[in-house]
Amino acid sequence: MSKNIPPEVVRIYIMGKQYLVPDSLTIQKAFEYAGYKWIRGCGCRGGICGACGTVFRYPGSYRIEVGLACQTVVADGMIIAQIPFFPAPKASYDLDNVAATTQAIQALYPELYKCMGCNTCTKSCPMEIPVMEYISALIRGDLREAARLSFDCVMCGLCTARCPAELKQYHMAELARRLVGAKLTPRAYHLGEQTKRLRDGYYEVMLDEVMALNEADLRKRYVEREVEPQEDVDDWTPGDKTYL
Repeated sequence: MSKNIPPEVVRIYIMGKQYLVPDSLTIQKAFEYAGYKWIRGCGCRGGICGACGTVFRYPGSYRIEVGLACQTVVADGMIIAQIPFFPAPKASYDLDNVAATTQAIQALYPELYKCMGCNTCTKSCPMEIPVMEYISALIRGDLREAARLSFDCVMCGLCTARCPAELKQYHMAELARRLVGAKLTPRAYHLGEQTKRLRDGYYEVMLDEVMALNEADLRKRYVEREVEPQEDVDDWTPGDKTYL
């Protein structure tokens, strides 16, 4: 780096133009520091919505890198190109009429079996999800495993953007999660009972009582509240009917 540039500042290139920005910024904040205004593709700013997919290169590298602009920290010489979100075509279906089988997913997304096993999808995922593994789970008919592995997906579409076989991985995973939740997971009957209580106004009296408290009494009530033992929650595993 040039002696005229402070060590805490880096050069980045946005759409080919050079800017000097603090080295602690994410790509998203660096754009704003450089004077750009986010109109679209900004979203939650917290790595949850998947709206800020970004393409970049590091100096001297042949690789095209991808990531979320709100998560990726800038580096010296980084060449950045913000890309618009281009959603992959999503199959139209009525979940009630879709069987919880791989054959049903294949019928809606026939490219499932085109997977080449290159693992580019996993390498592209900003959430570090083993994308190829959940695609493999779908191919062998293990919808539960596919749903589990893809649970943290933010639907950014970067896996699909980089897939040479043009799979729509994140849409397939979404369908798998919906099928598992709707058709393979036991009903949480206590949830229905609790919802009925809410609709019937069971908690209205207690809520009115809390709303009438002054700040001191509210703080006291909070400190003295009944707390569920944490070990009970930590011991829970999917499918445990004790909590259903």
